[in-house]
Amino acid sequence: MTDERVIPRRDFLRSAVAIGGTTAFSACIGREEIDAPTGPDDLSSYPQRQHAWNEVLARDDHGNVVAPSHRVLLYLNYRRVGQPTDDDRDQVDTALRGIEYAYERSGDGILLTVSYSPAYFDRFDESLPEGVDLPDPEALAPFEDPEFDTPDAVVHLASNTAQVVLGAEEALKGNKSTLNGVDQPDAALTDVFSIADRRTGFIGDGLPAKNAGDAEGVPADKVPDDAPLFMGFKSGFRKNQASEDRVTIQSGPFADGTTQHISKLQLNLNQWYNQDDRWQREAKMFCPYHAENDIIEGTGDNLGDSSGVVDCEPTDETAREMGVVGHAQKNARVRDDDDSPLLLRRDFDSTDGGQAGVHFLSLQRRITDFVDTRDAMNGIDVTEQSAVGQRNNNGILQYIRTERRGNFFVPPRSLRALPPAQPAGTHKR
Repeated sequence: MTDERVIPRRDFLRSAVAIGGTTAFSACIGREEIDAPTGPDDLSSYPQRQHAWNEVLARDDHGNVVAPSHRVLLYLNYRRVGQPTDDDRDQVDTALRGIEYAYERSGDGILLTVSYSPAYFDRFDESLPEGVDLPDPEALAPFEDPEFDTPDAVVHLASNTAQVVLGAEEALKGNKSTLNGVDQPDAALTDVFSIADRRTGFIGDGLPAKNAGDAEGVPADKVPDDAPLFMGFKSGFRKNQASEDRVTIQSGPFADGTTQHISKLQLNLNQWYNQDDRWQREAKMFCPYHAENDIIEGTGDNLGDSSGVVDCEPTDETAREMGVVGHAQKNARVRDDDDSPLLLRRDFDSTDGGQAGVHFLSLQRRITDFVDTRDAMNGIDVTEQSAVGQRNNNGILQYIRTERRGNFFVPPRSLRALPPAQPAGTHKR
């Protein structure tokens, strides 16, 4: 057995989140000194938007939101057949509030959402309101054949502190009577749900390089030491993200909710780092203009609050002239009437199963918004009028394989515990 004392602290904490369980949580307590603030005695001030994270997260020097470092996705199945009971709703709500009393709602505390799949809502006689776009997941490219995630619910836990994520998870499972000095209720999610799957990951400067040696499909010595993601470049630029308001449902009984898509992507970066040079990586991630003009320094922090692809030539011209188009360049074509992107990305890297991967989690007002953006990423129109291939030289398509897809609805906070398909009236905003 490996002696945990000889493992570097940061590596150990990442490994603990991936492993999970009470043993990993206890080991974190011994290795990670934290002073996590507790939550308020009165949670009524918390926003109805479960996904309203940005106001309590740090910003970098350019105003970009700094994503929480450690993540856990718990996929859950409701134990009962048929419609939920009020007792089960109370149990779920009590369990969720327990960890919110223990940790404040922040990057240094805990951030969480609870979302529900189309399969969950199939148990009701009524359909979802017209304003909620939640189709079953489907393949979104002619070259992909993913499996579909159909568990009833997903809990997304996020924190800058590994111990907080693990502690919250163990409390939700009913394994902690006290958390961060706060007594936990006699209620557990696992009394109401069974766990169908558990997925973990990380994002942040240096974390991918620290973890590259644990996964196949990525050369450990090539990932930049300061990169926030496996592919070596910064993402999540403020001007290339939809605002929380843009992705929020504005009216109806589910006002303040949103939709969520989660893809499990496998990365194969041996060619990315071992065969493609820096010019090719910049051209494929951003656009050839950036590569030709040395726009990007290092991981791209110098770009500020935007990827800068507005300076690139139109995608069709680039494809014909250069034989390659950029990932960001293609996606930038999809915007609303106010010139806003449609998606708010909260994705993160992973070494689940010993494979380099991405859990691509995005929020959007309608699942259709994600589908439209993915269509632009596929670049089929580009391939029809240039030498760009279906996947080769077509952004980053040749380096990712979609293993799973799932669509989910994130209801407002007041309806997050086993919501009905048709709530009576409109919740209090």
